[in-house]
Amino acid sequence: MKIVEANAGALTNFEVLDLLRSRGAGKDPTRVIASVSPSEFKVFDYLEQTPACNQTGEIVHKFVDECKKYDLAKAEILNVLNMRPSSAVEVYTIIEECDSRMDEKIDEYVETIVRSLPPHPSHM
Repeated sequence: MKIVEANAGALTNFEVLDLLRSRGAGKDPTRVIASVSPSEFKVFDYLEQTPACNQTGEIVHKFVDECKKYDLAKAEILNVLNMRPSSAVEVYTIIEECDSRMDEKIDEYVETIVRSLPPHPSHM
């Protein structure tokens, strides 16, 4: 494996889960054959219970594009992707100074989240 760019930025839970799947974490029920360490299997097990398990690369890219009109920081978008809030109250905890920055667009943003991102696995 070759490092193209060290510390290029934070990864979404989906990207980490996708990497672990590509290394065989989901295909080896015995957890012996795959080239995944025990700690990586623990991360995989955790991420399989988060909204990331229902996301795809296409969904993530489309959502990031839709977020551009809200002028959010990359870290805020990353947290929304990872946590998948479904109410304004949850969004307020993620976006800094949400009341002054989002003003009346908060409900529209929550609708964008609910429409664009698959629901949390526990809500299915």
